[in-house]
Amino acid sequence: MTEENTTPPAEKTEEKTTTPEKTTGEQKSEEKPRRERRPRRGGRDRKPREAKEFEEAILQIDRVTRVVKGGRRLRFRLTVVIGDKKGRVGFGIGKSSEVMTAIQKAVSRAKQNLITVPIINGTIPHEANESFKASRVLLFPAPEGKGVIAGGAVRKILELAGVKDVLSKSHGSRNKLNIACATFNALRGLETVKNPGTKITKEDIKMDKEIGEEKDGKKTVAAKAPADKKKESKNPAAKKTPATTSAQTSTDKKKPATKKPAVKKTDADKK
Repeated sequence: MTEENTTPPAEKTEEKTTTPEKTTGEQKSEEKPRRERRPRRGGRDRKPREAKEFEEAILQIDRVTRVVKGGRRLRFRLTVVIGDKKGRVGFGIGKSSEVMTAIQKAVSRAKQNLITVPIINGTIPHEANESFKASRVLLFPAPEGKGVIAGGAVRKILELAGVKDVLSKSHGSRNKLNIACATFNALRGLETVKNPGTKITKEDIKMDKEIGEEKDGKKTVAAKAPADKKKESKNPAAKKTPATTSAQTSTDKKKPATKKPAVKKTDADKK
């Protein structure tokens, strides 16, 4: 018998390519595209905040308690200053049981009490000296680069008004409310006057005359004094004689007439 090859044929090795298994999250993403988020129902549309017209500063917060039959009631009193740093500034007081509502009340009252401050070259035009109750505030113009030399309530008010260079001094009571009222009285009394170093033109003189006429209600008459002096210099001979007074005339009338002494006639003259 012939021996047959009983050896099994060589098994063909099949090369299998291994692919990484995909996660469930990636499978879902391939299946469905992502949807854009919709705004919530009843949600507010966010808009960019508008710039405030005035800047606010709190001068003082006071806690005021009132004793009643049931106990004590607590309230807040706030003093607020607002300004645009361009010459407008206001001052107000608000009272409420909550701080936020008191601030809103104070700001609304400050907008009703706005004043305009005349500013020339970053400083006030002239000195100011005003008082309120037991507090007195002095303000002085300062050169460029000096800064705001003030403290407390005066500093906040001047900065919000837009004054860059100024000197100040406060006397008397240090109560912030009284000092704030005194500074507002001083700023309210400022007038638009030019600096002493500036030249005065003819137009400025005309404007001053017109303003004076409007205040008095009468037209000013132009002075002609220099023209009269020239005429007098041309005709020096033509001068008025001094007028005789009434006292001199009365003395002249009262003087009696002088009589000549009588001459006695002699016998020779009679013949």
